[in-house]
Amino acid sequence: MNKQDLMETTLSTEPIFDGRIFSVRKDVVALPDGQESTREVVHHKSGGACVVPLTADGMVYIVRQCRYPYADVLLEIPAGKLDPGEAPEQCAARELKEECGVTAGKLTSLGTLYPTPAYVDEVIHMFLAEELSPAVQHLDDGEFLEVEKLPLETLVEQVLSGEVKDSKTQAALLKTWILKGRK
Repeated sequence: MNKQDLMETTLSTEPIFDGRIFSVRKDVVALPDGQESTREVVHHKSGGACVVPLTADGMVYIVRQCRYPYADVLLEIPAGKLDPGEAPEQCAARELKEECGVTAGKLTSLGTLYPTPAYVDEVIHMFLAEELSPAVQHLDDGEFLEVEKLPLETLVEQVLSGEVKDSKTQAALLKTWILKGRK
């Protein structure tokens, strides 16, 4: 069976909601066997970028912030949505400076992540930031977070224990751990 044999074909689309960051639509699709089904899709209007800010001594800048849908404060790497026309690398560098007050001399792609592929089309671009230098932190209006530095090894342990719940943070930290030869 090849990839094409698994594809679904859109037959119709009905807009449900159109917001500032995302829209929602209901699609009717033809399944590979010819049957019809319904798909509810959340379309993220820009996508985003996240960054693992790693110091020379193995520390990672990490942020704690409230995530309203979960009524919880999560431990996450710096991240944000792409501005119109902004390259993912620019977004990662901007978010690093805005949230943590540091800039990177070296930015390495860690690939892309589809955080919820069953019904959301968001793409998050992951980066590793190294050769860090102090800068001025400048949070967005309405953005509240705490910045701290933790050892990469501790954060990987927290991913494995379930303490770090955010998918982009989990994936990017584990990729960084492997990329840096720590297995």
